[in-house]
Amino acid sequence: MRKKNTESIGDVLKQFFEENQFIKRKIAENRIISGWAKLFGPAIASYTSNLYLNNNILYVHLTSSVLRSELIMSKERMITALNKYAGMDIVNNIIFR
Repeated sequence: MRKKNTESIGDVLKQFFEENQFIKRKIAENRIISGWAKLFGPAIASYTSNLYLNNNILYVHLTSSVLRSELIMSKERMITALNKYAGMDIVNNIIFR
């Protein structure tokens, strides 16, 4: 016997995430960290030793000073690409170390 007020699981999950912005934001933050290699390729990912978010600032530890200089020049494009990939504005700044 089926109830008349049933909803699909997709609609229920969508409603849940719309009501719980904290969880939606944490998922977007995790997507940024996990999507770093996909967005910028394996060459940059191989020189990345540590990557974390704190107060909307993405900290990227690099093992190459030459790559660090190159990435500093394209910081704004990287921020735009990361936020677009996450689906919301998460990263305001990137600090390369």
